[in-house]
This record gives sequence, structure tokens and C-alpha cells, in this order.
Amino acid sequence: MGRGSLTFRKLSFSSVIRAILTRPFLADAGLLVLRVFTGVLLIHHGYEKLANIDNFADAFVRPLGLPFPITLSYLAAFSEVGGSWLLITGLLTRFGALAILGTMTVAIYHAISTSGFNIYLLELLGLYFASVAAILAVGPGRLSVDELIARRFSSDARAQADRLEAAYEADAESGNDVKAEVIADGVS
Repeated sequence: MGRGSLTFRKLSFSSVIRAILTRPFLADAGLLVLRVFTGVLLIHHGYEKLANIDNFADAFVRPLGLPFPITLSYLAAFSEVGGSWLLITGLLTRFGALAILGTMTVAIYHAISTSGFNIYLLELLGLYFASVAAILAVGPGRLSVDELIARRFSSDARAQADRLEAAYEADAESGNDVKAEVIADGVS
């Protein structure tokens, strides 16, 4: 074997099948798709509110009898725009999801109070609500800026990197090959 080669652990057929059937397969890719699509599809609603904030305040905030309708309209618009960008990038994802969740809660309340349980009004609001509630519950996944930040400041990752670097330095001095076991994520 060449310098720095890896030795792979033999996996049994049953452990591979168990990993495929019971472990979250492509869960992080699914969270990425959910985050990006939710953010991209929702962001234009916020920009539409900003384009005509008085119209939005008259149509949606004043009928609820809330104080400061223009201010609350700006808050709703910026939570949708800012929250969508946070979802898309995966930076401070849970804060973005929480901002959107609050806006969707008020929007669902408005739809029910003005039109009753009209499925045509509630289905899109419900989908946005469920999407951001799921993201808030499970987090952004590994394919996000949040994960990169967490890894950068994780003591476990730094300790493992220091151990690997020390092992390779020791290997370079001794002239022996370093062997490391590679195990599929989540498979024991």
C-alpha cells in the first residue's frame, strides 16, 4: 500500500441493507431542497408587500384591528424577505423559520377570521407554515452555513483534526503508513 492509504472496514450485507432502509437517506439533501424551495417561493410575497405597503396594511392588518398597521406590515414584509434569505442560505436558519412562522400564524388567523375555513386560502399558508415548522423543529441540516459555523467552532472536530495531524506527522517521521478505518455514517 502507498503512503497514507486507507484500510476500509468490511461491512456485512445486512448492515448495508439496514443502513439504506432505516437510516435517514439523503435527509440533508431533502432539508436543503425544502429550505431553498420554501425561501424562493415565499420571498416574492414579502417583496410584493414592500411594493405597496399601504395597500397591504388596508387589506390585511387593519381588518384585524391591530395597532400600528403600517409598522406591522413592514414587520411582516421584512420577516418574509429576511426569513426567506436566511432559509435559502442556511444562515441562522431557525431564526428565519421562526420569523416566517410568526407571519404565517397571523396570516392563517386572518384567513380564518375573514373567510372561514376556505381551503383555497388556507392551503398555501398551511404549506408554508408546515415547511417552516419542520425546519424549525429539525434544523437546517448538514448542507447549510449554520453547519459550517458549528463545525468550525466544535471542539470535537478540532480535537479530531489535531489528532489526525499529529498521527500524520508521526507517520512522516517514522516512515510507516498510517491506516485509518473508514465507516459509513450511521452504520455500526
